[in-house]
Amino acid sequence: MLTRRFLVSSAALLAALPGSAIAQDVAQAPAGSVGVARASSPGGVLTVEVGVTGEGRPEYTVTRLGRPVIAASRLGFILTDAPKLERNFAVTAEAPTQHDDTWEQPWGERRFVRNRYTEFRVHLTEKFGLQRRVDVVFRLYDDGLGFRYEFPGQPNLTALNIGEELTEFAIADPGTAWWIPAFEWNREEYLYNRTAIDQVGVAQTPLTVRTNDGLHVSIHEAALVDYSGMNLRRVEHGRFKAALTPGLSNAAVELAVPCTTPWRTLQVSDSAAGLVDSSLILNLNEPNTLGDVSWFKPMKYVGIWWEMHLELKTWGSGPKHGATTENAIRHIDFAAEHGFGGVLIEGWNIGWDGDWFGNGWDYSFTQPYPDFDIERIAAHARSKGVEIIGHHETGGNAFHYEQQLDPAFSQMQRFGWHSVKTGYVADAGGARVRGPDGQPRLAWHEGQAMAQHHLRVAQTAARYQVAVNPHEPHKDTGLRRTYPNMITREGARGMEFSAWGQPGNPPEHEANLVFTRLLAGPMDYTPGVFGMETRSPDGIATTWAKQLALYVVIYSPIQMAADLLDNYEANPEPFQFIKDVPVDWAESHTLNGEIGDYVTIVRKDRTSDVWCLGAVTDEHPRVLQAPLSFLDAGRRYRAEIYRDGPNADWKGRREDIVIEQREVTASDTLSLQLAPGGGQAIRFIPIGRSRR
Repeated sequence: MLTRRFLVSSAALLAALPGSAIAQDVAQAPAGSVGVARASSPGGVLTVEVGVTGEGRPEYTVTRLGRPVIAASRLGFILTDAPKLERNFAVTAEAPTQHDDTWEQPWGERRFVRNRYTEFRVHLTEKFGLQRRVDVVFRLYDDGLGFRYEFPGQPNLTALNIGEELTEFAIADPGTAWWIPAFEWNREEYLYNRTAIDQVGVAQTPLTVRTNDGLHVSIHEAALVDYSGMNLRRVEHGRFKAALTPGLSNAAVELAVPCTTPWRTLQVSDSAAGLVDSSLILNLNEPNTLGDVSWFKPMKYVGIWWEMHLELKTWGSGPKHGATTENAIRHIDFAAEHGFGGVLIEGWNIGWDGDWFGNGWDYSFTQPYPDFDIERIAAHARSKGVEIIGHHETGGNAFHYEQQLDPAFSQMQRFGWHSVKTGYVADAGGARVRGPDGQPRLAWHEGQAMAQHHLRVAQTAARYQVAVNPHEPHKDTGLRRTYPNMITREGARGMEFSAWGQPGNPPEHEANLVFTRLLAGPMDYTPGVFGMETRSPDGIATTWAKQLALYVVIYSPIQMAADLLDNYEANPEPFQFIKDVPVDWAESHTLNGEIGDYVTIVRKDRTSDVWCLGAVTDEHPRVLQAPLSFLDAGRRYRAEIYRDGPNADWKGRREDIVIEQREVTASDTLSLQLAPGGGQAIRFIPIGRSRR
């Protein structure tokens, strides 16, 4: 029998880490393996085993409470300038170590995040030839795991030019998958497919699945810094292989050794709600490197934006130009009157006339159009206590944008503006970056060069105390922990698709996003629209109550009241919830939910004892039970309820809304009646101690 030498004995490891072990146990190895290294999460919920086949090909498996989650799945790389890292490996492993700490977010879904995991390092060393070494480091949590490759400095591997990453995820059981396609022209802007796992094509991450016996798994990545984005190509049945976004050469990724890859992540839960409440992606990122970021304040904002999507105004100059001094001042005054922190203004700067899509060469990020008096507007906003949210659309031209980063952010700092919405409107593969020769090159939005670009933008912005909200973005992988000024981003069909999309977003869209795209991080979805008729065939396919619920369901530290000001002025009662709802939270909990069907989320305000609830459904009406046990025991609360009216329906009377109040305590359970395409939003305000 072939055996493997490990760096620690099973007995020593068992003494150091109850519930986890490394063993030379052929019977428990992945199929075809000859030896296995094993470790478990702190509570013994998840176990990973790593071994090699008879050909020395490394592979891993994952089980949950003894039940297979990931069947034997390969590890390795194909390189473009050296033999592949894929076979003839010997395996050794270090003793797992335990970690348990709690860290504080400057803003977020929850203030304090527990980071409890088992770390397990496996060494893969070629037995002959170049004898190169790569480590695979696992971090096992009870609700998921991450693993990454680490390449130590070594004489026979000084540069890493990756053609393909061979990492696999072989989902053990059949089931259903929710996914959007990769490598398509419209980047991340696709409606979610719901198919059998074995019918998935090439998918973006997060890819979320529910097996036939009810296990929920989401595959994604964390800490994507200097690397190409990972997609998933189904190769057979439930087996997926990493498909890296193309780079600027025949290599998808080019790195100097020593280096690490992003974390490959698996979130695992018995329930869909458990996926939402996981902090795995954030925890796998490095701590804050920016220090004090209190210069940014989470806020709600209005803006000169929706009217362009409705074709009432234009981004470019002319008689319908939206970003005029007069219009800006009106929005500033409205924001000040109703307690909003900011005003987004799009189309203020030179470059919107002519062919800007996928081009962007004409943009100036400091020079306004003549009818936009930037000095007067800045002074007026300052006098009203309102910030202007900068807007830097690049037309996908990162090369041109980088040449203006310092003057653009310097101007914002001079005005006291602390957040910017960037944009990269270009077809996939049509972004422009600086090539190795210093000249512009075409690139994919999720390639390594654009990952480097987005990091440069965030780091430069931080020096000028500016937070960044990219649209047409690089995927979210939790970097907001390391760079808290990466506050939010778009991606995956925001509200504008309901303005002009053919089709627009269907009623199930938001219930899909919660369990897919939003597992990656915050999304600037821009809710709060009361004007339901748009250029899309179905208009806004929600009720008014659902529009309000989205402020709780879809997290972002910067939330837009997206509709025209006239619609808010005409409907002050439902608008009150948008004015009142917080955007920064101390706690968040998912009460119930099923992927693509419905969800109920509650969050506690970070600066008060107010709780908020948001519930949304798809095209089907539902009655959901919401136990209020999250409220403080012994206290009475006034529940301010915004619910669908008796005739509400996304196909009919979308504006039918009932606004009412009732007294509740933690011992109560509310029945939430949701109309087709509907929702419910509630604020719980403490009013005193419970009567005995």
